[in-house]
Amino acid sequence: MFTTINFDMYQTAAVAVAMLTLGKYLTKKISFLSKFCIPAPVTGGMIFALLAGICHSLGIIELSFNKTIGDMSMVFFFTSVGFQANLKLLKKGGASLGIMLFLLVVMIFGQNIIAVALAKVIGVSSFIGLCAGSVPMVGGHGTSVAFGPLFEGFGVEGATTLCTAAATFGLIAGSLMGGPVGRNLIERKNLLPTVVPLEESEEEIPAEKGRVAQVRRYTNVVMTMIIAVGIGSCVSWLLTKSGLTFPLYIGALLVGAVIRNISEFSGLFALNMHGIDRFGELCLHLFLGIAMITLKIWQLVDLALPLIILLTGQTLFMFLFTRFLVFRAMGRNYDAAVISAGMCGFGMGAMPNAMANMQAICGRYAHSAKAYLLIPVVGSIFADFFNSLIITFFINVLR
Repeated sequence: MFTTINFDMYQTAAVAVAMLTLGKYLTKKISFLSKFCIPAPVTGGMIFALLAGICHSLGIIELSFNKTIGDMSMVFFFTSVGFQANLKLLKKGGASLGIMLFLLVVMIFGQNIIAVALAKVIGVSSFIGLCAGSVPMVGGHGTSVAFGPLFEGFGVEGATTLCTAAATFGLIAGSLMGGPVGRNLIERKNLLPTVVPLEESEEEIPAEKGRVAQVRRYTNVVMTMIIAVGIGSCVSWLLTKSGLTFPLYIGALLVGAVIRNISEFSGLFALNMHGIDRFGELCLHLFLGIAMITLKIWQLVDLALPLIILLTGQTLFMFLFTRFLVFRAMGRNYDAAVISAGMCGFGMGAMPNAMANMQAICGRYAHSAKAYLLIPVVGSIFADFFNSLIITFFINVLR
């Protein structure tokens, strides 16, 4: 008989931060973790989840956590993602950025279509398929722990664990695939490095001197985010009246995007995007940490084989998509090869993977200014935004 230990929301946050600290320490000490850009919350949280799983299997203790702070952190993180949706960047990137955004949408739809199709072939729920679609692939661990509970509400037991396992696989596969894809294209086609200079995506924010100025800047950031989340909750409530299913944060994400573009086009007020980024990063780490320590590893056993099949399909799709479609659409030149390698990174993992892939290639051959502008803009700013909307579309079609 289990002995249940209950953690309130403050104790849950404390455990998550402790595991985050452990994860950061291990990432610095173990080269494999840093090489494949495994997030610190995933490292520390997975260790805790494994220990909790062992205790559960032996019938020793059952741990119960309060996820209130984690849910709140999730909403604030995706609000910061909404603030990244700067439509002015579409003009700076020109036609190439437009093509990249089109490819991004095609990739996200492709990942989900393949996931659902394979799920039907192997006889499992379509929502299990989505757990290995663009949720963990393009979305990574952040989107995985955001949508996992939603899938669990549709009857997929252990959906959060399933999504997180798929996201971890994607981090490794995206890193292992990107470099070889880029190098193969360059060497087989004898591509000459062509550097196309483009403008920087954003102006640097000048540093403000003085402790008071810094406090004011970040106070304004937090207040802006709170206002966006408050208005966003009303938007989410209105969206639910349509009868469709939306993630908890969708209203705040949309409001963040609207506020950002009002600022850009009207000039009525300025946003501290550096501060918003840092605040969003903090919230991401906190809600990831809480999500990881609450994983129920034992729920993954029955889904091991379907998960392997689904992830094999995603890996094959990403190879063919980047090797042929992305490379050709982006010009069949050196820049296109570097972009293909970068897209392998964030298409199956995260932006650090994409940058590592491109650095490996550019370090060996030559720099690609075009790739270093387009990949961060598309992967960091637009990927999560479009991914959330497209996943929501699939959920409502399949529900």
